[in-house]
Amino acid sequence: MLVKTKAIVLSSLKFQEKSLIVKCFTLSHGLKSYFVRDAFSSRKANQKIAYFQPLTILEIEAVHKNKGTLENFKEIKIASPFHSIHSDIYKSTIVMFISEILHHSIHEEEKNEHLFIFLETALHWLDNHDEITNFHLILMLETTKYLGFYPDISDIDMPFFEMTEGIFTPFHAISSLTEHETNLFKKLIDLKFDNNQKTFHIIERQIVLRILIDYYSFHLDGFKKPKSLDVLREVFS
Repeated sequence: MLVKTKAIVLSSLKFQEKSLIVKCFTLSHGLKSYFVRDAFSSRKANQKIAYFQPLTILEIEAVHKNKGTLENFKEIKIASPFHSIHSDIYKSTIVMFISEILHHSIHEEEKNEHLFIFLETALHWLDNHDEITNFHLILMLETTKYLGFYPDISDIDMPFFEMTEGIFTPFHAISSLTEHETNLFKKLIDLKFDNNQKTFHIIERQIVLRILIDYYSFHLDGFKKPKSLDVLREVFS
């Protein structure tokens, strides 16, 4: 089946000497993996590899056999080039981290148009703004809306957040955040991308990030702590 769709690059893995295996989140078919033959051997190798930087938004024409095997691109182009993401160390570090989070979070080969549009919109916001310190925190929390485990905020005035059920409670359980951690988590829930990016101090931001990674681990089977986490902490320390 020939498919034309937008696709967000989640990861690319070198295969043997010349080829790539590229995992994409597509608008039309959810998660798909593609085989790019001779990615490193043609005269346009640099141009071709540039298509597959983390979270690049592509317009693709591809052959989907839908048999659980690697698919093949027929045509590729950049849907809308980023202006600052790949040249700004802070933004490129965030993008590397978020791409790992999504790589370990999105597993379904089915359409999730709302998640795709949210991610596309968020990435363009990141590309066009300079105050981006809390971007990855807000994006991780907002993404849980589309993955099915956004916190139940109906009792948000309660002092403790229980991680496994995703609810606020009056009592502290083994899997609950402390009262201080819960208050930081509540501050994050109130944040939007355009809010004051200095809401958290450095240590508070690190605590919130740990909470989010733990929360993903509770709710997603096989979720792995991103390898780029230490780099992110170093860049934003």
